[in-house]
Formats: sequence, C-alpha cells, structure tokens
Amino acid sequence: MVTFLLVVALIVAVLVLIGFVLGYNKIRGADVRVAEALSGIDVELTRRASLIPGLVHTVQTFAAHEKGLLEHVTNARAAVAAATTGGSVAQRSAAEKELDTALVPLLALGQSYPQLNSSQNFLDLQQNLADTENKLAFARQYYNDAVATLNRSLSTIPWMFVAPLTGVAEREYYQTPR
Repeated sequence: MVTFLLVVALIVAVLVLIGFVLGYNKIRGADVRVAEALSGIDVELTRRASLIPGLVHTVQTFAAHEKGLLEHVTNARAAVAAATTGGSVAQRSAAEKELDTALVPLLALGQSYPQLNSSQNFLDLQQNLADTENKLAFARQYYNDAVATLNRSLSTIPWMFVAPLTGVAEREYYQTPR
C-alpha cells in the first residue's frame, strides 16, 4: 500500500512538473512574440521616419517658404526616432500621432503646388508612405494579437499559477494614434 501511494505521489509530482514546464514555456514564448511584434512596429516606424527627409527635401524644392511646416515634420520625425529606441508603447503611439499630425498638411501641399503634385519623386514618396502605413497597421494588429494571447495566458487557469514564477507581466495594447 505504501509503495502504491509513493508511486501515485511520484506520478502526480511528475505531472505537476511537466505542467509547470509547459506553462513556463508557453508564457515565456508569448512574451517573446510580444517583444518581436513590438520590434516590428519599430521597424515600420523607422522606415516611415527615414522617408521624411526625402519628402521634406522634395517639398522644400517647390515650397521653400513653408519652413515652419517643414520644421514641424522634422521635429516629429526626431520624436519617432527617439521613441523607437526604448520608449514605452504609449510614447511610441504619441510620437506616431505627432508625426501623423505633421504629415497631413505637408502632403496637402500637393494641392497648393501643382508642380509638386506632378513631381515623380513626390508621388513616389507618397506611395512609399502609404505602403509603410499599411505595413504599420498590420504590425500594430500583430502586436495587439500577441499581447492579447499573452495577457490571456497570464490570467487563465492553469497558467495563472505559473505566471508569477515567470517574471512576465501583462502588456499594454498599442493604441492607434488618432
């Protein structure tokens, strides 16, 4: 009888250990996916920011007197670059919103300057910005999906019992700048 109880206790201990290892790996894997998804957003924000100097130069060629507008775009670009080098998700979102706000009037200059709107360089930059925005929207969605998976794992049974031992905390969602 004692041998039987020892075997049962050993089997239960092994099952608990296997459950712990599976839970730990699941949560840590989800945390890695969130970090990877956030770096995907950073890549697209950096790509978008790298298009700005060309856009500013092209607009400057046709509309040199729009200096305040061009400085605003340049400052917003610098804020995005700073936010992608370690800022929080909220800082990234705020910097992205500021860049969006600065780009709208810059891109609208094409309506005021027909020669700018007919410039192939300006049109190419607009197309690249639109493509980057689509990729950025996908990266934001992927990040939010990864965060949802992680947060769900941290708060559901049986993984919630393993979560405190992993050192992983819930992550915040990426708010679309508007």
